[in-house]
Amino acid sequence: MAVKMRLTRLGDKKSPIYRIVVVDSRKARDGEYIEKIGHYNPTTQPAEVIIDADKAKDWLSKGVQPTETVKALLVHEGVIEKSSKLSAPRTKTRKKK
Repeated sequence: MAVKMRLTRLGDKKSPIYRIVVVDSRKARDGEYIEKIGHYNPTTQPAEVIIDADKAKDWLSKGVQPTETVKALLVHEGVIEKSSKLSAPRTKTRKKK
């Protein structure tokens, strides 16, 4: 079972609020999750990020892979350290005709 730490979207149109959850990667974005780790509200100034560090570290020690966005939030909150290895940004490549 491939388990990931990712965001699920809540809130109204144009005012998103996200939960940081641990979920089976085959499930839908807003589907059933295993455990809630925290939440993220990007609409406030500054953005509100609340993460339960103990739960996050426990899941990371079990091998859960965070998505790029969740990884950035974990680094920002000091739960994990920034990797010295630079990863290429994920972009869509267009085929030239």
